[in-house]
Amino acid sequence: MRISLVSMPWAIFNRPSVQLGALKASLAEQFPNLNVDTHHPYLSAAQAIGLQEYRLISENPWAGEALYSGLLFPENSEQAKKLFDRELPGGKNNPKRFDTLTNQLEQHLHSWLHDRDFSDCDLLGLSICFSQLIPSLYAAQKIKNLYPDLPILFGGSTCTPAVGTSLLQTFSDIDFILTGEGERPLAALVNHLDQQGPFPDKNILRRQQGDATSFSLQNDEKSDLDTLPTPDYDEYFQELATLPLSFIPELPIEFSRGCWWNKCSFCNLNLQWCGYRYKTNEKMLAEVKHLTNRHQCLDYFFTDNALPPQEAKHFFQQTAEHPGGFQFFAEIRIPKSTEECRIYTNGGLRSIQVGIEALSDPLLSRMKKGTTVIENIAAMKCSAAAGIQLDGNLILEFPGSTDQDVNHTLAALDAVFSYRPLKAASFFLGQGSPVHSQPSKFGIRATTHHPNNRLLFPTELLAGLDLLIKGYSGDRIEQRKRWQPVRKKIAAWEQFHRDRSSTDKPALSYREGESFLLLRQERPNQSTLHHRLKGLSRNIYLACEQPVSRKELLQRFKTIKEGQMITFLKDLKNKHLMYCDTTHCLALAIKEK
Repeated sequence: MRISLVSMPWAIFNRPSVQLGALKASLAEQFPNLNVDTHHPYLSAAQAIGLQEYRLISENPWAGEALYSGLLFPENSEQAKKLFDRELPGGKNNPKRFDTLTNQLEQHLHSWLHDRDFSDCDLLGLSICFSQLIPSLYAAQKIKNLYPDLPILFGGSTCTPAVGTSLLQTFSDIDFILTGEGERPLAALVNHLDQQGPFPDKNILRRQQGDATSFSLQNDEKSDLDTLPTPDYDEYFQELATLPLSFIPELPIEFSRGCWWNKCSFCNLNLQWCGYRYKTNEKMLAEVKHLTNRHQCLDYFFTDNALPPQEAKHFFQQTAEHPGGFQFFAEIRIPKSTEECRIYTNGGLRSIQVGIEALSDPLLSRMKKGTTVIENIAAMKCSAAAGIQLDGNLILEFPGSTDQDVNHTLAALDAVFSYRPLKAASFFLGQGSPVHSQPSKFGIRATTHHPNNRLLFPTELLAGLDLLIKGYSGDRIEQRKRWQPVRKKIAAWEQFHRDRSSTDKPALSYREGESFLLLRQERPNQSTLHHRLKGLSRNIYLACEQPVSRKELLQRFKTIKEGQMITFLKDLKNKHLMYCDTTHCLALAIKEK
């Protein structure tokens, strides 16, 4: 029996597919005689259109989907081209770019299929994650044309119960949908196809079932992730060796599945999980060592929504002692201290994605982030101090946002100008998120198809689809106008960092004297300022290295009166050397190394 697993564009080309690697390793462990092969046509697609072009498109999901929409629905090609030209920077300046790329991608898939034989394959699975839906639908169509009797399975984070059901009912080339964690349901389906068991009763839907409205995500997950085998990336490297591409891959690994917080009102990233589980740090370290020795790679990308804090701490303490020059990327909840960041950076964590999302406390509360503005700013500060690149988003135009939210955000942006800029991210309505589930609570009057999906799919097909990103009616136009000042300030923030003549030291830093501090403060379009804090002023500033309450400061420095303390802190805040909310203060300068 033979199973083939495929990952289409627009997967990141310099990473093997963790989905394919994990499933292949799991199937090989459970079925020693099963022939499982994995395919990464996104590698040869990147070679066909050029790495720079591929990278740019893979970072813009709508543009990537639009290219394959033009191939899958030729009658809809002009609509898809409009979306492509609008979404991809520079697209409008090259009117032939869309047609050139679609021709290249069409020829690529034709050649890729010509070089492979699936005639003895018993099941072909396509992994569907971000920006892979329409490319996979196009591949399924072409594969079915060549092998009409080959069963095709769709699975992955995009295949939620609602999305998967609508795909199966709309596209006849799909035979099975797998939703949720794949190891156990896929093994059960393999058993069934091999006539060794009944059709799985959890997490898999088949076309022959007829009415698919009862399809739901059930708990058919591994409770102990330490029992999972290390992902098998061998075939990715074999494919890479056949292509004239020169780069060292970054290997995806997973410490956990799900999200231990899982309360954010805008988030729908955990629809495929029934609970949060994580590996022990010993198991994670063993996987990294195995993959390092097998593939001679030192760069790793954690796929987690949020690392498990305690296990991650122990993991990075161990990688710090390892002779390998590891470099890791991870998504984490905000770090709580400089010490925590030091542990991370000593262990090789060089880049993090942190869910900042907002710099307004009322807005953070409505988003159910479980953090405050001063905690977010402290995370930006301690990451910069530890030499960790922090990437984060500010979600703009969140439904129900107020003028007060915008004003709070603008004031906070003045305080963080010296740190790495956050990215402006327009709110989008994700299927299954709390906002989607309770729209009236957030001022949403009606949910519709997203306008971009109206350009990607023919009208008659879109009517039957339930897709991950929705459109909605509410206060969208009002919010777009309300948040324009924030967009402008973020653009100025980005420009300030592009224009900095020297980046060998932070834009806001201090040097320590025995009884004084020297602060250096770069400012946009202005001369650099220098400040000196002496004696008690120095001591108070250093006491605010991490967020500290005014009450605690007054208890610690009893020789200063409350009015004097308030005046001093207010002066530092007005100079953007300190951030203060209603109860706590945080010194913003980073100590020079």
